[in-house]
Amino acid sequence: MSSDETRDGVPLTNLDQPLFDGSGTTKRHLVDYLDAVSGRILPVLRERPLSVVRVRPGQPAFMQKNVPKYAPSWVRTVSVWAEASHRQVSYALCDDRRTLLWFANQRAVEYHPALGPAGGDPTHLVLDLDPPEGGPFDAAVKAALLVRQALADAGLAGAVKTSGAKGAHVFVPVEAGVPVEDLAAATRALGARAARLDPGLATTAFIREDREGKVFIDSTRAGGATVVAAYSPRVRPGVPVSFPVAWDDLGAVSPGDFTVHTVPALLDGRDPWAELMPPPQRLPADLVEEGHTIPVARVQAMHEGKRRARARRGE
Repeated sequence: MSSDETRDGVPLTNLDQPLFDGSGTTKRHLVDYLDAVSGRILPVLRERPLSVVRVRPGQPAFMQKNVPKYAPSWVRTVSVWAEASHRQVSYALCDDRRTLLWFANQRAVEYHPALGPAGGDPTHLVLDLDPPEGGPFDAAVKAALLVRQALADAGLAGAVKTSGAKGAHVFVPVEAGVPVEDLAAATRALGARAARLDPGLATTAFIREDREGKVFIDSTRAGGATVVAAYSPRVRPGVPVSFPVAWDDLGAVSPGDFTVHTVPALLDGRDPWAELMPPPQRLPADLVEEGHTIPVARVQAMHEGKRRARARRGE
């Protein structure tokens, strides 16, 4: 296949094809965007096992974890044991512009790095704020402010970004060496504390039917979980971008303000995610201790689902 052009030694093809149905965007727009923000997105991808969401013409989007066999030899990889699937997964490490451009040419739209570097400790605690179906972004904003208050009450601080979909993500940088179990416990405790500040608005209920139209504070993003990176596009109409926002500005923005078309000009040479991120912090012992008393949501939901199924069968 002949290339339309070459950048950094990477052949780029079919640049003027639509990116995906309803995107209003071409593959060239994706490549140009990722190239323009490479200096911002690469620092949050570097050395972290990477999953991507790719699109192909006329096909549903799909998440790719294993690096395909046809990947260039210069794409660095790391083998990680996946407990859920009980197999080794060969993840890419997107450490440089050349690799990023290669992924862009593969129609990799979304970039979901691990919460820690390969073989290292998680660097951030994350809370994912998900409004109910059809719920306004304003609900996610209000829930994010609850999380901010819960953090402040614990002597912590975080940075917030739009998810690029309908919600928001709060990232809290932590000191190195925190055991994954303690990080997960602290995340559960912060989610619970935030929900208690306004139980009419927010919930930590993992089972969707139990959320009663409230914002779901997802405190399960720990361990081997991934979260879409700051500056990553999303596979949605208009190709929005997960974008960092100052806390004081959160109520004045809409997810649609940030797209592959608008973000390069909004950045104007800055890196707001790096600017807004607090330094790594020590997790308070009482927060970790409280979290260890809270059941793991996925496990609890699994047992509850089985119980309800038995009840429906009349057992």
